[in-house]
Order: sequence, then structure tokens, then C-alpha cells
Amino acid sequence: MLDAAFLMPLLPLVGFVVLVFFGRRVGEPVAGWIGTATVAGSFVAACVTLVGLADQPSGARTLTCSDTCAPGASGHAFFDWISVGGLHVKLAILLDPLSMTMCMFVTGVSMLIHLYSIGYMKGDRDFTKFFVYMNAFVFSMLVLVMANDLLVTFVGWEGVGVCSYWLIAFWFQRDSAASAGKKAFIYNRIGDAGFLLAMFLIFSKTGTLTYLGVFAHRHLLVGGGTVTAAVLLLFLAATGKSAQIPLFNWLPDAMEGPTPVSALIHAATMVTAGVYLLCRVSPLLALSPDAMWVIAAIGGATAFVAATIACAQQDIKKALAFSTISQIGYMVLAVGSGAYVAAIFLMVCHAFYKGLLFLGSGSVIHGMETEQDMKRMGGLRRVMPWTYATFLTAWLALAAIPPFSGFWAKGDILTNVYAKTLVLYALGLLTAFFTSYYMSRIFFLTFTGRERWAEEAPDGRPPHRRPHEPSWVMRAPLVVLSFFALFAGTVDLPWVHVGTLAQWLGPVFGSRLFAAHESVGEQVGLAVADGVVAVVAAYVAWVLWRRSADRPALEPTFLQRVWYWDAFYDTLIGRPGQAIARACAVVVDGRLLDGAVNWTGRLVQSIGSGTRRIQTGFVRNYVVGIVVGMAAVLAFMLSRTWWS
Repeated sequence: MLDAAFLMPLLPLVGFVVLVFFGRRVGEPVAGWIGTATVAGSFVAACVTLVGLADQPSGARTLTCSDTCAPGASGHAFFDWISVGGLHVKLAILLDPLSMTMCMFVTGVSMLIHLYSIGYMKGDRDFTKFFVYMNAFVFSMLVLVMANDLLVTFVGWEGVGVCSYWLIAFWFQRDSAASAGKKAFIYNRIGDAGFLLAMFLIFSKTGTLTYLGVFAHRHLLVGGGTVTAAVLLLFLAATGKSAQIPLFNWLPDAMEGPTPVSALIHAATMVTAGVYLLCRVSPLLALSPDAMWVIAAIGGATAFVAATIACAQQDIKKALAFSTISQIGYMVLAVGSGAYVAAIFLMVCHAFYKGLLFLGSGSVIHGMETEQDMKRMGGLRRVMPWTYATFLTAWLALAAIPPFSGFWAKGDILTNVYAKTLVLYALGLLTAFFTSYYMSRIFFLTFTGRERWAEEAPDGRPPHRRPHEPSWVMRAPLVVLSFFALFAGTVDLPWVHVGTLAQWLGPVFGSRLFAAHESVGEQVGLAVADGVVAVVAAYVAWVLWRRSADRPALEPTFLQRVWYWDAFYDTLIGRPGQAIARACAVVVDGRLLDGAVNWTGRLVQSIGSGTRRIQTGFVRNYVVGIVVGMAAVLAFMLSRTWWS
């Protein structure tokens, strides 16, 4: 059954190749069904592999797989990819409970989003190209999470980066989409530099890049701040991919891509890659408590900042984008606190309810003919009951209202953070209040109140036509995801100790997990506090937004303009960079480079003009020249004779 592991990345790759060569020939919707079928096959292969891995003894679930799967690092590779000096990279798969958990929700959620996309992208002129990119993305993401070493992980890391660029800028005819794609690409390259430097540093000390090899020789990284530098460089990579401070600005702009892209890349899969990387290298994190404090602080700050910004957004997709940044911040906070299982628990739940939220927003946008301004919505529960019911489930889950999945996942993180530091716990609890508030605001502005879509906009735009529900191809994924958004929390309930996510992932993290030793009373008190905060925030939003869409005092410019973060970067980097570029254009390009070229041209012209004067056309002048030349040669030869 473990042999099915190879089919997980292979099938999306096959779909990509088939669509590249035959996609335009088969056209719409067949191309979409081909892409969906290959990803569905990958999900089936993941389920089969999961059963095979679960059949292994608990202590033997870390497998290096190629043509066979063998415990430990001794498995055969598909082939030797790189062999230069001391660097030997073999292409192989690392299967363990962590990578298997990632594969399950990556393939499962991707399958549903592919199905949804068949309806959402209907009629698009680049329908086939969209599924080419989507299949390439799923393949790259699976390479990232299944890689046996850092370098192959980096290949998948770059693959999802370039695919996200293509998908964000998919409607490149719009300047905003093209700019958003470039912005995402540049921000991610900054993080990727950290990944490369970390690999160089780790290899220079351990002589290997395989995960199991690096962990076995991690003692060689201790001393001189080496392990702290390596961890912080990997964290820099994670801040780029997972949109954390200071590299989070690209994610809201990435909403320029089609909504299924937002659901797949920027909610369920790619943005969690940084968290996965940090969990994967947890043996290194455990060697640097200072780096873990930095990680926890950045995660907590990001969660708080993004949550406050989401409270003032009018674009439904941008509000959800800042929500994603905030939720990833919670995961990073958990990683920095040593609560790796809690981070993965929230990651799994978040994949379901945030994917559902984006697909639900896509249904709203689709039904309202591309409208994304929540101030132009309202009352949609009466005309879009399916979307309303499924979005309701996702709202309650992300807002962490008991007993929905977000309550258990977020509560697990806050409980662990409480045991580690009260300051970050207080920040996390305050962020939980804002989380419930902004999600409730989104829900009430979109689905309750008067039907503002039927009214003329304040800026003179005409009313919308009556919104409509999407086709069954788009509704079915909403229903499936709403089921998991409701019940995903059952995989790791606090009072269950058999068959839980914690038990499944325990062998991966071992003794490195932070052990919170609160009493039963403390745990109940913390859970009650989490629930009360979520319910109170939802009630506050209900009072403020269920009937009104205009409260400027609650939507300050400071928050609408993202804490002036983009303006700060523009002042600090953008404008000085433009000034330097203009100076270089004048001095370096205009005077040095162009000056050298022009001077060379003038020199050649002068030589040519001087040489032209010799060509008089008179034979006597040429004879004189020959005589003078011969005399000069003769004089030179005689001078050499005299001197010798």
C-alpha cells in the first residue's frame, strides 16, 4: 500500500503534461475534468498510503521511499540527482505522519477546489491554461511536503512560488493583477534567499541536506550561534511564503487572482508551507530557545496586526486575506511555543474552513457579477440559501464559536501559549476577540440586513441584478467543506487520548513538544475564556453591523491602509530605490556607459577623417609616401646594425 505514495505527485504531473499538449484540443470543460480527475486520483493514492503507514508500528512510521519503502534513511532513491564533491542529493520521498497529514489535506482540498473551478472559470478564454497552472501547483506542493531533503524541498518551494505568480497574475490584462503577481514574486524571493543561505550553512557544518542526516548530526551546528542563524534564516523563508511580518504585504494584493486560486494557494496550501517547514526542522528549533522566542513574538504580532486590519476592509476577499495572515500568525506562534501539534491541528482545520470561506465568497462574487464590495451586498441569505448555510458554518468555525472546529484548534494553541508566556497569551486572546468580530462583520454585511445590491450605489453605480446560486459543480465542494469545517475539531479533542492527531504526530516531534501541565480546572477555565471572548465579539458585531453598513468611526484610514505598512516600505525602499535608479540612469547609463560608447564612436570618426586626408588621388603623393616609408625602414635597419 505504501507503493501508492509515488502516485501522489505523479498523477498531478501527468495531468499537467496532458493538459499542456492536449488541453486546447479537448477544450472546456473536458480539460477541467482531466485536471480534477488526476488530483482526485492523487487523493485516493494518499488515502491508500495513509492506511499503509498507519499499519506500521508507531516507532517505524518514518520511511524513506523510492521503489520500495524502508525504515530510516537507507531506502533506495529514484535516482542520484546531484553528485558534486561532498554534495550527494538523491531524489526520494520521506513519509512520516507529518508529511502524510499534509498530503491528505493538500490533495483533498485541492480536489474540491479543482471541481469548483470547472464552474467558476466557465467561459474564461484561458480555461485550459488555468488547470495547467493548478495541476503544476499541486505537483509542486506535494514535492515540497514529501521531499527527503532540504534541496528537493526547495525545488517544490520554488515551484509553488512560480505557480502562484502565474495564478495571481492570471488575468494579466488588468494592471492590478500583473502588479500583484510581481509583488508576490519579489516578496517570496526575499524569503527564498534565507532558505538558500540556511542550506549553505547547514551543509557546511553537517555535510548533508537530508532531513534525517541533518537531525542525526545536529550537534555539529551547536556553538557560535550557528544553529540560531540557520533557524532564523529558515524562518525568514517562512515569513515570505507564509506572509508574516515583515513580508506579509503581498498576500492581500494576491486576491487579484481568480477566487479558486485564493482558496487553494492563499488559504489551504501554499501559505502553510512555511509553518510546515518550521515543524519539519523542529529538532533544530529545539536547539535554539532564543530563535523560538523570536518566532513566537513575530507570529503573535502578525496575528494581532492582521486581525485589526481585517476589521476595516470592505473588499470581501481582502478581509479574508488578512484573516489568513492572522491565522497563520497563530500557527507560527504555536511553533515558537513548541506546540507543533497544535500548529498542525489549526493548519488542518484552517484548510477546511478558510477554503470554504473563499469558495463561498467566490459564489457571492459569481452570483453578483464580480462585485466584491461588502457594502454593495446585504440580504443574500434570502437569494443564496446554499451559500449562506455553508458560509455560516465556516464563519462560526473561524470565529472559534463552540463547538465548531476552530474553537478546539485555536484553544489548543492558546492553552500552550498560556503555559509558556502570559504576555503572548493575552495578545492571542485579544486577537481572538478581533477574529470573531471581523468574521461576524463579514457575515452580517454580506448576508443580513437590507438588500443593498438592489439599490443605487452612493457613487452612482446602478443596482445589481438579482444574485443567483452557482451550479451544482460549485455547490458540492461547499457542502463537503462545511462538513469538515464543523467536525474537523474531533481529530484532537482534549479529553480523548487514543486515535488523535496528537498521538499520530507524537513520534515525529517526540520530546521536543512543549509540555503544558495545567490542571483540569485551568484547562476548563481557559476553554471558557476562549468561548466567551468569541461569543461576546460576535454579539458586538451583531449589534453594530446587522442593520448598518456605514460606520466610518469603526473603519479608520489607519486600518484601511494596512497600518501604513505599504507606505512605509514605499518611503523606506521604493522612493529611494527609484531615486537611485534615476541617478544611475543619468550618471552610470547616460554619462559613463553611453559616454564611453559615444567617445569610442567619435574616436573612430576622427581617425577615419584623418586617414581620409591621405587619400589625395595624386600618384606623386603616393610615390613620395612609398619613398619616405622605405627610407624609414632602411634607417631603422641601419640603426640596429650600428647599435649591435
